[in-house]
Amino acid sequence: MEIFLKIVLIIVSLGLIAVVLLQSGRSAGLSGTIAGGAEQLMGKQKARGIDALLSKLTTILAVAFMLFAIAVAFVVG
Repeated sequence: MEIFLKIVLIIVSLGLIAVVLLQSGRSAGLSGTIAGGAEQLMGKQKARGIDALLSKLTTILAVAFMLFAIAVAFVVG
């Protein structure tokens, strides 16, 4: 059981790292400011949908990471 929980914890942590790295930054500097006006005019539904999905996945994986970390701590300790 301990090995299974550790393997799942490693998989969840790698998934969390990947999802966080895939997210776009909140402030993209000067180029983001210039492009931001065009995005408002043209609309970026697809990008916003991907950002929303990545945000939800980040929350789910973060909660799973915490739960599995607590479970590993209880099983080992």
